Amino acid sequence: MLGADRREMQERVLLNHTANKEQRLLPGRGSRSGKLSQPEKKLQEAICVLLVELCERFTFFGIVCNMILFCTVKLGYRNYQAAIVNMCFVGTSMLTPVLVGWLAECLVGRIKLVCICMFLHFLGTALLPVVAFPFEDIYIDKRHILHTLTKREQKIVFYFALLTASLGVGGIRAIVCPLSAYNLEDCGPKELLSFFNWFYWLINLNSAVVFVSISYIQQSVARNLGFLIPFVSVLMAMITIHMVRGEMIYKPKTDSSLLTTFGVIASALKTCCVRYRYFSGSVTNWLDHAKENYGGQYSEIQVESTKSLARLFPLFAFQILYRSCVMQIPSGYYLQTMNSDLHFSGFVLPVAAMNVISIVPLLILVPILECINSYLFSTKGTGHSPTIYIVIGQLSAALSVMVAGFSEIHRKHFPQVEQTLSEEVLLVSSMPCFHLAPQYILLGVAEALVTPSCSLLSFRLVPERMRGISMHFLTLFNGAGCFMGAFFVQTAHAGSQGNWFPHLLHEGKLERFFFFLASLMMVNTLGFWTIAHRYNNLNQEYTSEFRGSLPEEKLLKHEKAIKSYGSVLERSPILSPTEKT
Repeated sequence: MLGADRREMQERVLLNHTANKEQRLLPGRGSRSGKLSQPEKKLQEAICVLLVELCERFTFFGIVCNMILFCTVKLGYRNYQAAIVNMCFVGTSMLTPVLVGWLAECLVGRIKLVCICMFLHFLGTALLPVVAFPFEDIYIDKRHILHTLTKREQKIVFYFALLTASLGVGGIRAIVCPLSAYNLEDCGPKELLSFFNWFYWLINLNSAVVFVSISYIQQSVARNLGFLIPFVSVLMAMITIHMVRGEMIYKPKTDSSLLTTFGVIASALKTCCVRYRYFSGSVTNWLDHAKENYGGQYSEIQVESTKSLARLFPLFAFQILYRSCVMQIPSGYYLQTMNSDLHFSGFVLPVAAMNVISIVPLLILVPILECINSYLFSTKGTGHSPTIYIVIGQLSAALSVMVAGFSEIHRKHFPQVEQTLSEEVLLVSSMPCFHLAPQYILLGVAEALVTPSCSLLSFRLVPERMRGISMHFLTLFNGAGCFMGAFFVQTAHAGSQGNWFPHLLHEGKLERFFFFLASLMMVNTLGFWTIAHRYNNLNQEYTSEFRGSLPEEKLLKHEKAIKSYGSVLERSPILSPTEKT
């Protein structure tokens, strides 16, 4: 009895020591702010990370907001080419955080890598004014020969600047501003949904300011000065990182990695094919082939974690086409607005300012959704699954693209007028641009419903060790959606010989492209609706089955049993003092 008690007491001390070690602050995150209390230190870290996040988003939206206008007017691109460049830049900026996160984890130190990424971001935003700057107004030699960049040189510098800027974005998002830095591990579904709602609310508020201010500066006041604003914003982010570098460079736990997840999947596929060809027998799940017990090379913990992530793959897959629809705002919708009448009470509206109409519904809906979620979580106790939000949001996106097709037909019925954009005279429809507001509003409603809900499911319905990997996979599929949108534009233009995505909208059939995309989105919505029930009970399934199967979860249960048994020993009058020790 005495030996058993001692072994149990040693096990309890070991578990407590391990838990305290995991909760201990990482080196460099708290040493510089030792004079601050714990709540003040966490508040300072959250504010600093949020400031860098907003600065990075400010530069990103500043580059994207008028890229199509710059490509078509300054670089002489066709409409479909400008749309493809814009969507590929957005997609690359989504994929680079995954790449940089892997580099920081496996090859390069986090401090060194974030410095490299900040330099790349600085270089990219500094090179953009080189493409936009009017060299012919500055450099004149003795013979008065104008020194101008050729179109080929402009395109090379432009693509290099976009590539370096997107790589820099990856470093900031993956290392400085990961979701892990917000300490969400102990949050419940209600708190997580609230966090994601307000997180995307702040990001969209920032983008609204950018779309109004920078787009107007780029388009009307000083079109070349607009590219200097992202450069200044990067300087602000660099100063912020330098001031509190120790608190902002977050180092996540290394008990799971993206390479391990891909390795489990590859090993399972390889072993599954070999067993299917040469052996008989079956397992409950195809990923079990990666376990050591079935001829694989991965432990049970790694495989079970990957299985929990694999359940979310259908959710991720149905986001690809949805993201392609959202990418119509900076591509197809932008072209429609650019070819409409932008005059309002004697004032020429910036083209990108119409994007604010898609942001306003999100800014309004988030507080309303917060009230609805608070009521549902309080009445149902365990809350509700946000899959209904995703279904409604995807349906709203399909309706938005369909409305865009009818708006394009309506726009062609108006006579054409001349309109000056960035000192270029364009022939556009006399239809007021505000007639396009319904399609922007519907897509804004879709974003308010879909994005926070998908983030909640991706973060909540996997073990804690897999949450960062799950968010990486969601980002990968969202980036794939951007490239899918670019593929649709290229295919529609090539397949219709420029008729479905024309350079001159009044001479083509852009509405057919929108109707085609809307029909695909309707099928996508119905497909997700058929599998949405899987995620209604996934939280319960994960709690009852998956958690109990992992060794550390069993240890946690055993620790509770030890504590309960210890309290019984302390209260029992039968045992002697010697037995209690």
